[in-house]
This record gives sequence, structure tokens and C-alpha cells, in this order.
Amino acid sequence: MSTSPNIREVKLVPIGNSKGIRIPKHLRQKYGWGDELVLEEQENGIMLRASDNGKLSWEETYRDMARENEDWDDFDVATADGLD
Repeated sequence: MSTSPNIREVKLVPIGNSKGIRIPKHLRQKYGWGDELVLEEQENGIMLRASDNGKLSWEETYRDMARENEDWDDFDVATADGLD
């Protein structure tokens, strides 16, 4: 494994019947992580991020909007209604 400061090896440690990793204090502070994290499985690995208490990221918002399949054909008319 590379010795880059952004890449580090971690060991899985037993936690009851599960396994976990230890996250160094400076990383928890750097990313503002409290007692809960969101673990997101992605195509090329997993991502850990702070729990956002139900707020969607821009990417999640876009994904949800795209999933709705809304018709935005009249959007130009709505923005041209003279309200600023």
C-alpha cells in the first residue's frame, strides 16, 4: 500500500459479533464527525460522512428530482412572470 498521507492501512477489530475500524481523533475533528456517520456504498468503495439529520446533499437532491421525472417545459414561463 502507498505511504501517501491520504492513504492509510487500517485493521478490522472485533466489536461484539461484528468488525469495525478505529478512526483517528484528528480525522473525526477534521470532518466534524460526531457519534453517528452515514456509510454510503458506491461503485468503487464506501464513503463515510457526517450524519446530516435528514438534509439532502445537492447530489441527492438532483438524484431525487431526476427520479420524479417531472415536466419542466413551462419553467421559462414561470421565471418570466415579472416577479423578482
